[in-house]
Amino acid sequence: MAPEVVAAILLTVNAGWQQADTAVDVNTDAGEVLMTERLRDGMRNALKNSSWKLIVLPGTESRSKSTVVLPDGRTDIPLMMIEVFLRTQEHDPHAIIECKRIAGSDRHLCREYVVEGIDRFASGKYGENHAVGFMVGYVLSGTAREAAAGINAYLTRVSRTGDHLESTVIVDTNTWFSRHTRVKPSDPIGLHHTLLGVANVAGG
Repeated sequence: MAPEVVAAILLTVNAGWQQADTAVDVNTDAGEVLMTERLRDGMRNALKNSSWKLIVLPGTESRSKSTVVLPDGRTDIPLMMIEVFLRTQEHDPHAIIECKRIAGSDRHLCREYVVEGIDRFASGKYGENHAVGFMVGYVLSGTAREAAAGINAYLTRVSRTGDHLESTVIVDTNTWFSRHTRVKPSDPIGLHHTLLGVANVAGG
């Protein structure tokens, strides 16, 4: 995936979250599905005034392999790029964003971010034919840097230091990158992580 497309996706995520995070029902008690719906709506609104040819699809059922008849997964925010579709006629999403709640101090959430997020890409369940994937973390407490540190601490505990998230400067300081080996396909997958602070505190 071209660097400018990666940047466009990350910028759209950030612009979408600026709108989503102002919704009264987006708070630290909100479920992941609700926050993702708000983010998806915000991204669509952001794209109305953009020259980027991205289409934010609804959450869709997915099949981990072409041989799987019944869907065995559900992607949170699938994206299609008009130019790619016109060139390839590929109907499956061209990029996938997986979303998780996260807090650096919460070991369970850090584990879930890896096991139910990162590992879905690493196993090929999501984006088997993609070289790049995207993850969003809704930071419920603490900072984005603390969330990244908590994820890395979990990866260290399970002897996966090679999978650590590294801070990048593609868009802003809340962006990280990680690379993960896959059995099939044999090429690794790169993941861009955007860790978004939740401004509204429940009951506040």
